Amino acid sequence: MKLIKKGAEGDIYTTKFGSDPAILKTRKVKPYRHPTLDNKIRKQRTIREASMLAEAKSVGIRTPLVYQVNTSDCTILMQRIDGVMVRNLDGSKLKSACMQIGKITATLHKNGIVHGDLTTSNFISKNNKIYAIDFGLAQKSVRVEDHAVDLRLFKEILGSAHVQIMDSLWKSFLSGYKSVVGLERLNKILNQLSIIEGRGRYARME
Repeated sequence: MKLIKKGAEGDIYTTKFGSDPAILKTRKVKPYRHPTLDNKIRKQRTIREASMLAEAKSVGIRTPLVYQVNTSDCTILMQRIDGVMVRNLDGSKLKSACMQIGKITATLHKNGIVHGDLTTSNFISKNNKIYAIDFGLAQKSVRVEDHAVDLRLFKEILGSAHVQIMDSLWKSFLSGYKSVVGLERLNKILNQLSIIEGRGRYARME
């Protein structure tokens, strides 16, 4: 195994499942938590992530196949998608990817799934198809506010990682999103997004 990413919640390793390339995600022990509580939380989050991956796939989203879930050591062994992170695309490919991410996000929301970590690092482009990865913070929700929070994070990422073409990419994302949920639902979410952004501005002024 080879460590490829260290995160706050868990570490990611490349490995094999039989002869197939695979990813192993392991959730870290948190020493500041009581061991029994820590084990319970890590186990619940491992099960939830595997469940969210499977549910997303069931509604037509391209996600890694889950090979094994081990609740005793809180790991998920899953398919490795060999492609390019959307974060590393540019030009028309990046714009097209953002439109596809908009469709993916809307499909998740329409089916009551909030991704929770919508960044251009959590989508992979392979053969012009976009795969959604890392459902570690995903949850079930049909609330407009939760969906707006998902969109807010993606907008913030575009504003920091792709600042020079942020407006164009955001429009592409919204176009893809609207094509799935319709204008009325999009407007409700964008209105809520404006409220959330207003709260943030007010907090900074205090």
